[in-house]
Amino acid sequence: MVDNINRRTILSGVSMGIGLVTIGTASADETQAQYVVASGNPGQLERSGFTVVHEITGANVYLVRGPEDEDPTTVNGVEAAFEDFAYGFDRPAEPTAAETEGDLADEQWDKHLINAFDAHEYATGEGTRIGIIDTGVADTHPDLGNVDTDASRAFVGWEEGDHTGDVQYHGTHVAGIAGATGETGVTGVAPDAEIVSLRTFPSEGPLLASVGDTFLALDHAAEQGLDVVNMSIGSPPQPPRENQEGYRIARQRVVRSVAQRGTAVVASAGNDSQNLQQGGWISLWGTLPRASSISATTADDELAEFSNYGANEISVGAPGADILSTFDPDNEALPGELYASISGTSMSAPQVAGLSALVRELEPDANANQVENAIERGATDNGRGGPETGAGRIDALETVRLLR
Repeated sequence: MVDNINRRTILSGVSMGIGLVTIGTASADETQAQYVVASGNPGQLERSGFTVVHEITGANVYLVRGPEDEDPTTVNGVEAAFEDFAYGFDRPAEPTAAETEGDLADEQWDKHLINAFDAHEYATGEGTRIGIIDTGVADTHPDLGNVDTDASRAFVGWEEGDHTGDVQYHGTHVAGIAGATGETGVTGVAPDAEIVSLRTFPSEGPLLASVGDTFLALDHAAEQGLDVVNMSIGSPPQPPRENQEGYRIARQRVVRSVAQRGTAVVASAGNDSQNLQQGGWISLWGTLPRASSISATTADDELAEFSNYGANEISVGAPGADILSTFDPDNEALPGELYASISGTSMSAPQVAGLSALVRELEPDANANQVENAIERGATDNGRGGPETGAGRIDALETVRLLR
């Protein structure tokens, strides 16, 4: 904690959620491999020597273990499969510190630009819940007293564990953008929403997550009935060639299942300055049907130079450059500090997740597609819609006004 809350250090940098890079497969031990399987016949998998460890509800997707030299796609009833692979944040930023004083609401240019504070006259996210799939959330932060620690979980190594805070600082920063309470310093888009932390990165060793653990976190979000889940975990290059088709089928099924159960999925578009439509890249989550892909904009209402873009790939744009939000004071990058300013599409996605909570407060029966449509209708393109920001840059006040 800082000694004087009226004088705070602000961290500047580019988000570590700048993209993802596959680093190999995740195996249970030297003789067993971990597979993600799309199958209509899990019993046949068991009879063929595989062990079904987890089922993703309503998706016909299973996490299974089996011999490394066996191909699950040879089993009757298996449509597709891939060996689970891990990914990590690419190109980490070196934090730099600067000082600021006074009311931090004045420093939140992003919330003023999207008219979030004015929108709070209509909705604040009360009664809604936002899931954060990330590095965890520091629930001890004074502006994050709305973290539901009982519902929060860690999914690492295909095992479910209890909430233990943030293993880095990325998730804490993301959570504050979506739902910081404003108790001490900063206010999120949905300050009265509950935050559910869904950590998929380990507490020790390299900061790497697996696709299988991410599937488990998504499934938990839907089973908990969360209104929206935020995935500020970027866009990777292609997974290993032998995994591509199975990976595409499985992730589409999982996201579809989550959306059908009522949980909207919001994802960052990635920070590689790439045209996703023409560059041949594969977005991990955002470009899937039933998921919203969010590009990043600046204080000048222009596409951030680092943001990915692409016709038919971006749902909306949202502020993502130099965003002030909560920071884990226990992190060694800036020990004792509570607030940070960071850039990335990791920061633009939770703006939309918070706005999704405002929509759900006003329209609690809206399905995931209707939530996305409401946000797109309320967006302003400022003449820059299309490939850069999809339906336009979000406007929280216009969105809630249309609903009212």
